[in-house]
Amino acid sequence: MSSHAWIASLLVAGAILGTKPAEGQAQEQNIPVVTLTEARRRANSVDPNAVAARSQVATASWERRAALADVITPRVTAGGSYTHFSEPFFNFGTGTISPNATSATLEASYTVLGAGKLGGLKSARASVESAEASETASRFRTALETDAAYFAVLADRELSRVAADRLRRAQEQFEIARVRVLAGEAIAPDSLQLLLEVNRARLEVLSRDSALVTSRLRLGRQIGLSGPVDAAPIDTTPPPPPPMTLEEAVAEMRTRGPDIEAARAAERRADAIVLAEREQYLPAITVGAVTGAYDAELFPSATRRTQLAVTVSLPIWNGGQRELAVARARAERDVARATRQDSERGAAELMARTYHGYLTSRAGIELALVGVTVSTENFRVQRARYREGATTILDLLEAQVGLSAAEASLVQARYSTRLALAQIEALLGRRIGEPSTMDRPDR
Repeated sequence: MSSHAWIASLLVAGAILGTKPAEGQAQEQNIPVVTLTEARRRANSVDPNAVAARSQVATASWERRAALADVITPRVTAGGSYTHFSEPFFNFGTGTISPNATSATLEASYTVLGAGKLGGLKSARASVESAEASETASRFRTALETDAAYFAVLADRELSRVAADRLRRAQEQFEIARVRVLAGEAIAPDSLQLLLEVNRARLEVLSRDSALVTSRLRLGRQIGLSGPVDAAPIDTTPPPPPPMTLEEAVAEMRTRGPDIEAARAAERRADAIVLAEREQYLPAITVGAVTGAYDAELFPSATRRTQLAVTVSLPIWNGGQRELAVARARAERDVARATRQDSERGAAELMARTYHGYLTSRAGIELALVGVTVSTENFRVQRARYREGATTILDLLEAQVGLSAAEASLVQARYSTRLALAQIEALLGRRIGEPSTMDRPDR
């Protein structure tokens, strides 16, 4: 290709690039902005798992009330009947011949022993403890998922800005190279190399903007909205070191970690169910009373009868159903015990992985900051040297791409550290750090 053709291609490329905006941020809309605290609160109120956990607590509470009421109160039943016969008959209520017979009864019974009442009460109390522990664990899992969605929005927004800066720098360098080629100070392939970098930067902008749109929609879904939601900026100051050692964190997790507490409560509930099923072998002693009125009128009052009864029943054999129920309860207890033991054994592994992940990510912020400083200075030097003709276009492109990569690494290190801290909090069941919101965008 002749030099005139090269110059014509550069003029056309410059005209095309000049008609397109250099900004790379996703299209800003009137979308709501939430803070991290508000996002956690809203997510906890709409997340299906959190709602199910709270419903289980409410159900278990009523189960405990019902079991307690069964222990301290009798069962009372009221009934009535009115019967009309085709032929008159001797009515025992009135002592006369009548085609009608009416009755009204009130029956009360109380089981003194047996029927699994005490075991059922213990099981109900254990169910409440299990449901409450599971609700706590579910709440922190929901908070962790919300933190991940929230930090994804912040990271994608920063990465979109980094991509936009890369595009802006590429366009600026392309214009400089084009002018130098037209002035005869550089060869045309230099501008073509920069044109390729501009195209790559544009593609990166589109990719980052698409990711930002998706992450905003994910955050909106997480907090109960059908549209996109933006995240309020947080302080980018590196978080402090963990306030405890790894050994202290492992010990605390084994003591009060929500997942381990839920496993222990599930084991206690399984033990209580075994006790309730074994109680079916005990004899059942029931005290009952029935009072009734009998007549031929709609409201009976001719004859009144009252009876008291004490019933003792000893279950001997019911086709192996009791044995089957006990075997199933024992199996569930063994599974619950194994689950609890495995959770306690795995506490050190989970905490060590998360703890050291936080330390590594936190150290990565310091290294990324150094990388950005070095890359910025390197790009400044290479740009100045290229303008003076003292370096090649490849060195300039390498410095330009390296600066964008260093800025992206810093963004990823910042929010991976925040997420690692949120994972430690989820394992411990308490907050050990809280990023503060800011009134201006984080640049």
